[in-house]
Amino acid sequence: MIRASIRDGAARVLSAPAVFLGVLLATLLVALPLTALLRDELTSHLGSSLAAEAAADGLNYGWWQEFRAGSAELGSTFSPVIIGFAAVLRNIGSVADAQGEQPVILWALAAYVAVWLYLLGGIIDRYARQRPTGVHAFHAACGLWFTRLLRLGVLALVVYAWLFQYVHAWLFDDWYRYATQDLPSERTAFQWRLLMYGIFAVLLAAVNVLFDYAEIRAVVEDRRSMLGALGAAVRFLVRHWRTVAGLYLLNLLFFLALIGIWAFAAPGVGGTGWPMWTRLAAGQAFIGARLFLRLLFIASQTALFQRSLAHAGYVAAPAPTWPPSPSVEALARAGASQEP
Repeated sequence: MIRASIRDGAARVLSAPAVFLGVLLATLLVALPLTALLRDELTSHLGSSLAAEAAADGLNYGWWQEFRAGSAELGSTFSPVIIGFAAVLRNIGSVADAQGEQPVILWALAAYVAVWLYLLGGIIDRYARQRPTGVHAFHAACGLWFTRLLRLGVLALVVYAWLFQYVHAWLFDDWYRYATQDLPSERTAFQWRLLMYGIFAVLLAAVNVLFDYAEIRAVVEDRRSMLGALGAAVRFLVRHWRTVAGLYLLNLLFFLALIGIWAFAAPGVGGTGWPMWTRLAAGQAFIGARLFLRLLFIASQTALFQRSLAHAGYVAAPAPTWPPSPSVEALARAGASQEP
């Protein structure tokens, strides 16, 4: 069941390249405003000075620290940890240690989440139907499910906020300190910290899986109550927890393999011309691979849900259609009134 769901999910993603390209384009468009702002700050700071040539040829830590110290919120995030594999480690560390972001980054993240919630209904609907629906029907499904998935997203936000605000503090500020206050060995303290990370990661994964299947049940079964979708997801997870966990771990293994490949292949800095474009292409390829794996998560979970309930390819809601313009509706009514 697990391997079949992965194969089925990969086939669904590959059969809908427009969905992948659309998600990749949406990610690029959300990032462009921040890129333009940071470019303006760098241009203003460097100008045509010798420091500009040095920054283009290699990594100048002295200039970098000077730029960060005199920059606003966005410029202060421009640090060496954004280069190559360090960026991945920084993101993982931020989640594990519940570190906040600059407000400008949070606004960009909120915009990306909103775009993703809009696209998610159409993505699940397309993968569940396993056939082309067309651009208009895809966006009609996106619009139909956006407000419902937004309500579910608010519930998810509340749960995640509770985990990071209270559970994380209890694990690392209370339990960890109590367990390690009299330990003579740093190795044992490190093992306790790894245990805290493991517990927190399991809790995050459990919440992630719960809301993933709530989204799938909401779209596939045309549910209007998001609390009902959550309850249905809980029942599904209780009945099929082994296959759900196995599929999640297999998808996670693919992600870790991608991270391992990027750790060895991530390019460095410095140089202009074709080396610069090669590094840019490598970074975009990594982003594309991550998005492909995210879509594989969705498609394989949808396939597992449909296989488990023995209605593969079934979607309760009729295929959505794009609302016609008022003039088209008027012509349709006029034609219907003239029929004998």
